[in-house]
Amino acid sequence: MTLKNFITIGTFDGVHIGHRYLFGRLETLAVRYLQKPLALYFPLPPKTLLAPHPEMTVLSTPPEKKELLKRLGIPAAALNFAACRQLEPMDFFENILLKKYQMGGLIIGQDFAFGKNRRGDADFLRRECTQRQIPFEVVPFYQLNGEKISSSLIRKTLAMGDIERVNYLLNRPYDLTGTVVQGHKLGRKLGFPTANLDTGIYKILPLGVFAVKVRVGRSYYDGFCNIGFRPTVNTIHSCLPLVEVNIFDFHQSIYGRKISVWFADKLRDETKFNGLDALVAQLKKDRQTAREILARTKNFFRP
Repeated sequence: MTLKNFITIGTFDGVHIGHRYLFGRLETLAVRYLQKPLALYFPLPPKTLLAPHPEMTVLSTPPEKKELLKRLGIPAAALNFAACRQLEPMDFFENILLKKYQMGGLIIGQDFAFGKNRRGDADFLRRECTQRQIPFEVVPFYQLNGEKISSSLIRKTLAMGDIERVNYLLNRPYDLTGTVVQGHKLGRKLGFPTANLDTGIYKILPLGVFAVKVRVGRSYYDGFCNIGFRPTVNTIHSCLPLVEVNIFDFHQSIYGRKISVWFADKLRDETKFNGLDALVAQLKKDRQTAREILARTKNFFRP
């Protein structure tokens, strides 16, 4: 006998602790009803896809989200938002959930809605599931100390530079992956060679200087990262900030390669210095502070 799927649906941007609570409940219900758990997700949030300026609006890019779900051991399938957004709720329910994904049970977050004009809300789903004797559950908002934990909250916290709290809400260090591209090589001249990263347009880039862990290939290194507009040398003419990573004790050429960066804590805001000598003096302090932070937080880093 082919098992049905106990399904949850969402965007799951960041795959944070609230999402993990939902997935835990999903697995519990799947076992109870002798079904397989399945998470259906939108690779990019609908708000990002519909925004006139989608730059820096997501906590996790589609490849990152896919990998995070895989690490959690949650079977998952991506939904096409463009194909789903104009479907009538009943079409989505019958043709997508029941026929395509063999739904035998459904659990959703409190604010979930789908289909044309978001008419497929919890009331609609409860009614249709009840008529078909399909188990259905709405999970209330996950809260900590009375505060609703959401992707929106984490985005705001990230914008404020509170990396420590962001990492707590994610239950992992915030990270990004990018391709190393050619830069002006000013950092090398100053004694702080950097890998300049192209992370695409969607990923949220917190501004400032940060202590980071870096993966190059299969090896991990300590480092610090500057994300901003280089006000001291004024060489950036873009609406997107530049990501520059100084990898400690590293001397390889890695142009064109993808590397990943995990954020341990923020060191300071980006600052305009009175000349390059002042900038170099501060970079030396940043390097030492980053080493101290990474030594204290190494147990939190789980690649």
